[in-house]
Formats: sequence, C-alpha cells, structure tokens
Amino acid sequence: MQSGLTLVVSPLLALMENQVQELRERHLPAAALHSQMPSPQRQRILQAVEQQRLRLLYMSPETLLSAPVWERLCNPAIQLNGLILDEAHCLVQWGETFRPAYRRLGAVRSALLANRPPGTTLPIAAFTATADPQAQQILRDVLQLQSPQVVRLNPHRANLHLSVTPVVSLGQRKQNLQRYLRQHPDQAGLVYVRTCKDSEALAQALAARGYRTAPYHAGLGGGDRRRIEAEWMANHLQFVVCTSAFGMGVNKPDTRWVIHYQAPCTITEYVQEVGRAGRNGQPAEALTLVSERTGWLDGGDRQRAQFFESQTQTLQQKAQQLVHQIPKTGDVRAISQQYEHGAISLSWLHSNGQLEWQDPFHYQLTAQSASPPGLQVSASQQMHHFLHSRTCRWQALLVAFGFRTEAQQMENCGHCDNCRRQR
Repeated sequence: MQSGLTLVVSPLLALMENQVQELRERHLPAAALHSQMPSPQRQRILQAVEQQRLRLLYMSPETLLSAPVWERLCNPAIQLNGLILDEAHCLVQWGETFRPAYRRLGAVRSALLANRPPGTTLPIAAFTATADPQAQQILRDVLQLQSPQVVRLNPHRANLHLSVTPVVSLGQRKQNLQRYLRQHPDQAGLVYVRTCKDSEALAQALAARGYRTAPYHAGLGGGDRRRIEAEWMANHLQFVVCTSAFGMGVNKPDTRWVIHYQAPCTITEYVQEVGRAGRNGQPAEALTLVSERTGWLDGGDRQRAQFFESQTQTLQQKAQQLVHQIPKTGDVRAISQQYEHGAISLSWLHSNGQLEWQDPFHYQLTAQSASPPGLQVSASQQMHHFLHSRTCRWQALLVAFGFRTEAQQMENCGHCDNCRRQR
C-alpha cells in the first residue's frame, strides 16, 4: 500500500526466487539480486532500483553489503519503506560462523538514514518460525531494536507426530530407515543427514535399491540444487537426502514424513526441519534415529556433535588471537583480505561484546572482556536431553521456545512416541 522500496534480506537463493515468482504472478514489481545472476541482469535490476520501479528487492546480507548495491541504496533520492529479515534465526545460527555479514546488519538502518533528510524513518522487522527466547534477545541486540513489537505464535502442531528411535549400530540405523521407507511407499518425504559426504553416500545407496532420490547439500552448484528442488516438488523424486541446506522456504504441502537419519545438533534445527512435514494440515510423521544414550555402542551422534563443537571452539580461539593483531579501528574488508577467517573472527568479537560496528563496514574494538563460550555446547546438550527424555516431546519444545504456560496446560499431547507409550 506504500510507495517506495522495501528491502528483504533472505538467506537462500531458492527462497528468494520462489517468493519473487509468486509476487510477479500477482503482478507486483519484485526482484531478487544474487551472485549467480548474469551481469546484464544484475545491471537491469540495479537500474530499476535507481528508477524506483521496484517495490520489493530480495537480497542476501552479502549482496546487500556489496559495493554496487550499497552505493545505490545510499542514494537519498531512493525512497525506502523498510528493512525486513526473512528467516531471521539465520542471523543467530550462522552469523558467527560462515555468514558473518549477518552480524553487520544492525548498522544498516542508521547508515542508510544518515544519507537521508532528518526525520526520515526506516522501520525494521524480523520474521522466523524458530527463535527461542535466547535467539529473540540476540536479534534485539544485534539489530538494535528498541522496545520492538513482539508477536509470537505457539509452535505446537497437532497433526505432526514426533518419535525417536534409538539405534546401537550403523547397520541398525540403515535397517530402521529402509523399513520405514518400505512402509511409506510413494509418500513424499525428506531424509536429513548432517554432512555433504553422508548426503552423497546415503542417496547413492538408496538409489541403488531403486528409490527415487538424490543428494542435496551446500556443496552442489546452484543449478543442481534448483533442479533437485523442482524434481522433488513435481514428485519425480520421492524424497531427498539432504543437509540443513534444504528446508527454509520450501513449501510442499503434501510432505508426509521427515526422517532425521542423524540427529540435528540443536532444537532450532530440529523444529525447522520437521516443520517441512504436514504443511497441508493432514497427519504427518517426524522420526529421528539417534545413537543410544551412552554412545558406547554407536558413537556416531556424539562424534558429529564433538566435531561441530571443536570447529566452533577453533573459531573462537582465532577470534581472540586476532584481538592482539588488528588495529583498534578498521575496515572489515581489509581484515578479511589480510587474515584467514578475518570477517568471522570480527563477528565472534561482536557477539562477545568486544567489538562495535560504527557502520556496516567499519569496526571499533571495545575494552570489554570476552563472554564465556559455550552457547553451542549448551544447545547440543539441550538437544541430547530432548532426544533421550521420556516426557512429552511437544511439551519440551514449547518450553524450549518460551511457551511454558501452554506446555503445562497441554498435559498429554497424544501425538508423540512418549505420550502414546504412557497411554
């Protein structure tokens, strides 16, 4: 209903393209900008921005902060309606690891307003289906939201049955998966694994058994990912063996099941991924195969969790080393060129309160000491407790996302394995 341009920061190319396609079918002037786009097409979209012919512009945080785009958006003649973060939990999950540009988004609004007449406003909004109370606070802090309007919806879905099956060996894990697939022929689903290597290996093994499937992970090219998405949406593939790279924004309403062949590391990942099933309101199932509690007989889940935790700790250590090597003030682009993982290290320092962004490109170190590490570790422990608990799984999820009162009122949900076992 407004004139002007609204900026939408979105994490994934497929997500942007799907939304832009739907908007264009409704004859709304929208576009997506991304690095895989041919240069002439990028130039046409940037020209449309300058001529104020677009109403919605979808970009990743990296594209938003690229020089050609940022310089044009700083033009005071371009009317901006607002800045929107779609799938805002990505700022929390990825901002300290492989998408450090997310941590600089909090400085975007003030920098854009600095180039506009006094009194100009630029509203900011963040949307996600998976933000626990801690993530909500991080979003407030990073985006510099002051007294924001907070709208929360209960994540409980009565049509989605949750269950967890312990396994004592890799062989038993494979047997459970194959048994489930035989029991659900021709139903659309997703099989989640944690690494690109496991995605390739498991998809190849299942395809050899006659299943219509394919691997999907961040290591594939953009064209291959879009082709696999289209084939699954059209039911040419029954299921995809995917990493967490697949999921956000994918809306296939008749998805009947989601299997976690390997347990996710966090509750947020779990809710995001099981949420692909049953979006049409019909009954759906989410099964997680998990190493038995001790990890002595099958240590796969524990080893994967330790691997990701060790990666996190390594990044933290590099960030602390960088504090003593870089100037008190500087440019993220120069630090990125001079130091390996330089931008990621700056993001870690920002999350620890040791760095402030003067604008989206320039930082200043602060005198504050580092906050104790361990967010990822505690999230992993929370997930382990959820998987091995005997209490209602939906109650546990509601508590994790800040709906404790609603969880207490639920009593026995009736559609998770623990509640059905008690009945």
